[in-house]
Amino acid sequence: MPVLLLTSEEVAENARIEDVIPAVEDAFRAYDQGTAQMPAKSYIDLSQYNGDFRSMPAYLAADEWDAAGIKWVNVHPDNPTDHGLPTVMGTMIYSDPETARPLAIMDGTVLTRKRTGAAAAIATDYLAVNDATTLGIVGAGVQSYSQVEAIAEVRPIQEITVSDHDQAQVAEFIEYFDDRFDIREGEIQDAASCDVLSTVTPVREPIISRDDVNDHTHINAIGADAEGKQELETPLTLDAKLVIDDHSQTTHSGEINVPYSSGSLTDDDIYGELGEIVTGNRAGREADDTVTVFDSTGLAIQDVAAAHVTYQTACQNDSGSEFDLLGVN
Repeated sequence: MPVLLLTSEEVAENARIEDVIPAVEDAFRAYDQGTAQMPAKSYIDLSQYNGDFRSMPAYLAADEWDAAGIKWVNVHPDNPTDHGLPTVMGTMIYSDPETARPLAIMDGTVLTRKRTGAAAAIATDYLAVNDATTLGIVGAGVQSYSQVEAIAEVRPIQEITVSDHDQAQVAEFIEYFDDRFDIREGEIQDAASCDVLSTVTPVREPIISRDDVNDHTHINAIGADAEGKQELETPLTLDAKLVIDDHSQTTHSGEINVPYSSGSLTDDDIYGELGEIVTGNRAGREADDTVTVFDSTGLAIQDVAAAHVTYQTACQNDSGSEFDLLGVN
């Protein structure tokens, strides 16, 4: 019984964003309907190496398929300088729920970027104005590319404004998308005033205020992934229709973790979870809505959903390498 091994390049090739978006949407729907299992993310702290490991298992049953898997991911900030390695690396094990047989082992780093972009696209589709044509990006790192790729699938984006203190990253970002969009560098306020804004930074002091955004802007708050991180000023979040992906994760380590821990923001200020909107149990954007915010922390069900379609496409394309892990015929 062979197991399929997929490298980062092969995941990038087979995790087509037009497939990942509906799969992740199915995952949010299953989560709200109670047909998914997702234990809390567990951590192994490695303070002696200034890093940690995180395990993210999940199972979900969509209408026409089910899938299971676990992502093993790290955050080691010293890696780029000390070891020439990425800060974040992930490995995904994708399994057959019926037999528990491992079907594939694949790079989880690219997979994470794809599913994170997909979640932002789903939130944008339900919460942004229908005629959104301008997209702001604050933070021009690797995740920003997936934000553009995915959001452009659900809205007719024509213009992009990117803001980042790293001029080399900005130049690379603009060059990459220059043939597809009217793209320019701007200040944070320029990016924030677009129809859709994605913030992808590691800041611990908020950089976006209520005055920076338009009355109809939809914001995908992506960067906050640990306690103490916050990209949006609290008054902005309080004034918005606030949608989260998972209560326990967002209140612990998402965009709202700082004001939530201080009591400045409470459960009464949270409109609902994205899964509730996907299933129709809560409305998406309504006529009288102004600013909307999606607090995205990234869920294991998203990884499993993305792994599912990546594996399917890789099999169709005869992509990857097979190896015998179990020694069972």
